[in-house]
Amino acid sequence: MRIDDILQAAHDADASDIHIVAGHPPVFRIHTVMTPMDSPALSAETTRSILESVAPAPALKQFDQLFDADFSYAAEGLGRYRVNAHMQRGSTALTMRAIKSTVPPLADLNLPDVIARLTYLPRGLVLVTGDTGSGKSTTLAAMIQAMNERYRKHIITLEDPVEYAFESNRCLVEQRELGADMPSFASGLKHALRQDPDIVLVGEMRDLETTALAITAAETGHLVLSTLHTVNASQTVERIIDMYPAAQQNQIRSMLANTLQAVVSQTLFSRIDEPGMVPAVEVLLCTPAVRNIIRESRTFEIPNVIETNRAIGMTSLDSAIAELYFNGLISREDAIAQAAFPDKIERQLAA
Repeated sequence: MRIDDILQAAHDADASDIHIVAGHPPVFRIHTVMTPMDSPALSAETTRSILESVAPAPALKQFDQLFDADFSYAAEGLGRYRVNAHMQRGSTALTMRAIKSTVPPLADLNLPDVIARLTYLPRGLVLVTGDTGSGKSTTLAAMIQAMNERYRKHIITLEDPVEYAFESNRCLVEQRELGADMPSFASGLKHALRQDPDIVLVGEMRDLETTALAITAAETGHLVLSTLHTVNASQTVERIIDMYPAAQQNQIRSMLANTLQAVVSQTLFSRIDEPGMVPAVEVLLCTPAVRNIIRESRTFEIPNVIETNRAIGMTSLDSAIAELYFNGLISREDAIAQAAFPDKIERQLAA
């Protein structure tokens, strides 16, 4: 079986992910549901030959040495894919995430209006958080594209791998890929600050060095956008603080309070009104009150601040979920299962 046949079937089924594992037919994730392709099980030889047909030479060499490799693959007429190759039970396996060929406009993503306002920020740190597959990359790409169409600025993206391929519109856009163009996010970010950027996208704040450089970049007048694998705003703030040694945490609270502009936390739901997905989005905007909360280590108060500032665009996750349910977009079961406070939202939905 050829990889192009698998990708064509996945494209026709509107799959977001393709899993290629020896002993199984290809399996597609279609609107969160794992669905096997109607085909015979793949052999170990076939999965290895598929890897060799899609992996660039450096990635194949890395895989043979470390048994794991990340890279991107472009299929003509179908689009680009983010690929992870790995070993399982002694044979090659691949996971491929489909990347849309064009960046969707912010207006088409069912996001709160306040997200578009964040693209007008002149400086500071904006974090888009959520679980893997929650749409963080798509949201950030749409924000970058909105700025690309509006400003005359220099945008540098640091990605693993490059997902959406931007064309410079009014902005000059440079995209650097981990492994191919830079050895690490920290190295890419350190050198990006000497490349005269106005806006920097960091694919993920994975470690202390990258996080410290991102905060420094925001502090020195750049607009920095990045992601974290956290599920809400208060957890995001605590995760950043906890990266630092205890002796430095007071200092970083002060720096973060000065630079953080917003935290956008996303959770994706399967729609019940039509095929597709819709995000529930928690939004924290860094008002003076929020900055004091961060500075004074009172992050437990963030949920209450969000609830009492809905008029300026803040939204809690559970409020966003309830709104999707009452608008007939998601099921009651999904709403309760994904809520931060299931008992509370169950009573709210029953009211």
